Amino acid sequence: MGIDRTRLLQKPRHRLKTSHLGLAPPRHVEPSAWFLGPKGENLTLLQELMDDTFVAHAGAREAFSDREPDFIDDATRADEPFRHTAEDLKANLAQINRALRSSTPMSAYRNKSHMNWDVSLPGVLGYVAGMLFNANNVAPEASPVTTQLELKVGQELCEMLGFDISEGAAVTPWGHITCDGSVANYESMWAARNLRFQGAALARAIRLEDDLAPARGLMVSTARGNLVRLLDLEPWDLVNLPNAQILDLPRRLHEEAGIPEERVGQVVKAYSLQNMGLLRFYSEILPGISPPVVLCPATAHYSWDKGAALLGLGLSALRHVAVDVDARMAIPALRAQLDAAIDAQSPVLQVVAVCGTTGESAVDPIAEIEALRVEYAAKGLSFALHVDAAWGGYFASMLRPPKGQDGFTPSDPLSPHVTRHLHAVAQADSITIDPHKSGYMPYPAGALCYRDVRMTRLIAFAAPVVFHSEAPSVGVYGIEGSKPGAAASGVALSHTTIPLDQAGYGELLGRCVFNAKRWYMGLLSMARDSDPFWVTCLPRTPGERAGSSEQIREEHQIFRELHPLPNAAFLEALKMKRVGDLVKDVGPDMTVLAYALNFSHPDGTPNTDMAAANEFNNRVFEACSVEVVAVKDQVPKVDLLVTSSVLDPQYYGEDFMDLFCERLGVEGGSTAPRVLISTMMDPWVSDASGHNLIPMLTDTFRDKILEVWRDMTGG
Repeated sequence: MGIDRTRLLQKPRHRLKTSHLGLAPPRHVEPSAWFLGPKGENLTLLQELMDDTFVAHAGAREAFSDREPDFIDDATRADEPFRHTAEDLKANLAQINRALRSSTPMSAYRNKSHMNWDVSLPGVLGYVAGMLFNANNVAPEASPVTTQLELKVGQELCEMLGFDISEGAAVTPWGHITCDGSVANYESMWAARNLRFQGAALARAIRLEDDLAPARGLMVSTARGNLVRLLDLEPWDLVNLPNAQILDLPRRLHEEAGIPEERVGQVVKAYSLQNMGLLRFYSEILPGISPPVVLCPATAHYSWDKGAALLGLGLSALRHVAVDVDARMAIPALRAQLDAAIDAQSPVLQVVAVCGTTGESAVDPIAEIEALRVEYAAKGLSFALHVDAAWGGYFASMLRPPKGQDGFTPSDPLSPHVTRHLHAVAQADSITIDPHKSGYMPYPAGALCYRDVRMTRLIAFAAPVVFHSEAPSVGVYGIEGSKPGAAASGVALSHTTIPLDQAGYGELLGRCVFNAKRWYMGLLSMARDSDPFWVTCLPRTPGERAGSSEQIREEHQIFRELHPLPNAAFLEALKMKRVGDLVKDVGPDMTVLAYALNFSHPDGTPNTDMAAANEFNNRVFEACSVEVVAVKDQVPKVDLLVTSSVLDPQYYGEDFMDLFCERLGVEGGSTAPRVLISTMMDPWVSDASGHNLIPMLTDTFRDKILEVWRDMTGG
């Protein structure tokens, strides 16, 4: 028998009870025990824990099979074929391990490239433990433990992000693991699309189906707050019903109109856009309504383009909203897009805000976007709000008490801007968050959290061959089919070992915020007065924001003085008000820093050509990256790792591009600037066994830049 889909569509799931899993908060919190270390310092600890894992797993196999004879006995192991096969396995493994030495050394102090650093020991151990059982979280019978762990992780992420998970909450939040943030973004767009059209679908069904006649008097509250009979609404009003009203309609059909639950499920399925398809739905139910749109900032991840294409909306449905000069979504530009949607009668499926962009770690003004949603509801426009916090979601742990333990590497607070808008994330209908980014988890481990579990009913699928129990399942939701239970066990063990508060992940990421500021100051003070290059960071200093050359010079002098200091002396310097106030107000929103280099020609004249600046930055990137293995089976010989991107003028907008080009010292135009990107995921780089390594890294970077300049200019 297949799963009762009607029940899935109608009734909120009970909140998960996980006490039987035996996972308890840690007694002690010591960050140095959470990682293998840049030089493998915790190898002995990892070996001990891996051995415990393998012994426990073998014991579970033996306990289940205690009534059967051994398949592999001592005689078999003593045979020559077995010994030769084992030797081949050892040799082949050794070759794989040798080949892997040529991989990009992500856990090194010198890695300042992608959103990838060392993975947590509990993440690795939990993943391996789950992987040995090869659990498939598509159905509980294939994953009775890891399904529960995935539900536990989803609940923990919802709570960390600010959703109310208490028993008395007005709605029930729910989250689950995906293979990555891209798939989570696709799913959110899919759910938002189905949500926007369900009111129109049910109105059509009530009008046409005779047995639904008792529901023809059903009253709903419109976006403007007017109480109106559902069947009296025009198509534009139907596609702009408030989200909560839409989600509540199936329940009301049963409880208020007396329609049997099974029949409600049939109707929801038959008339849904998901069943009918976009073309037929529009032609039969929404004549005269323009195609829908999704609004996202110019800085949004490319997965949003993919999602629009995959869902059949088309790339033209994805409208990129220009950003301000700090690379955050510009509210006036968003307002213009919303006004255009009203004028064109185009339903807005989603407005996507980004909490930590991948190129700049910029945090969009989420609180203002939510205020705009309220404002535009009064104009008759409704939409789902999604926050893509794939990078920034775990930074919410910095807002949750208890306060972290005092480490020698300081845990820096988030800026007022980031703090305010990170608190506002909980106003979103759905949130993407990636444990395999700032959660320090092995791939694959993304996640999607819903403020209201009923949104998952809009995308639920069930295969009778697989789903035939009432046990909680994550397989009926989302895009994936088979999915590794190992990801759930890895994330669950990491969350249990590293608390999702200021004593755990908040401590780690707070240190990274501090180190990102130190890296920012190091880059801006890296070039000496006689050097033929300069650095322009995308985040402006207070002096740059004020347009004061004198203040900028003073800031750079302070950065030069602070840059080489060990952390204790650095903290002491912050007690001076002008220094403390300055440092508090500099650096990226989070820990990804975009910057560009420009240069002077050998005759001393500054370069003003964007193409030449781009070539310079690209050559520096090539000198500081590992794209091709230079020597097989050898550790890469690279002094510093950074990555690179381009800023497309088509998306970023004139204000952003004009100011950035002016600051860089090049003429603007249609050429996209190339920028370098450093990501700070290393909590210890400014205090590695008492040593501040950032000056060493910036000196290394300076030497590499000068080498590139000489090769490029002949100077």
